[in-house]
Amino acid sequence: MKNDNWILLQTISSHYKVELSFFTYLQELGLIEIKIIEQSPYIHSDQIYILERIIRIHQQLDVNPEGIDIVLNLLQKIEHLQKDLIAAQNRLRLYETA
Repeated sequence: MKNDNWILLQTISSHYKVELSFFTYLQELGLIEIKIIEQSPYIHSDQIYILERIIRIHQQLDVNPEGIDIVLNLLQKIEHLQKDLIAAQNRLRLYETA
């Protein structure tokens, strides 16, 4: 199996100084997807952004995994609202210039 886009969780764990059990719990909550390749846990490189965000929330704000799920959902809602606001502002500019 080709492992080009998969990163060993042990590497991430040692880099960010987070226990492997933390990643397992995140997977149980459905926040990340872990794949076992040759008896070792890996995470896809596409998930690194969200994983780094989770680790920052956990370490800097001391938020537990359940709280991280809530924070991520709220951040996602804020991002959607910001996109909707920008779209509404752009439509409003069209009417103002007409």
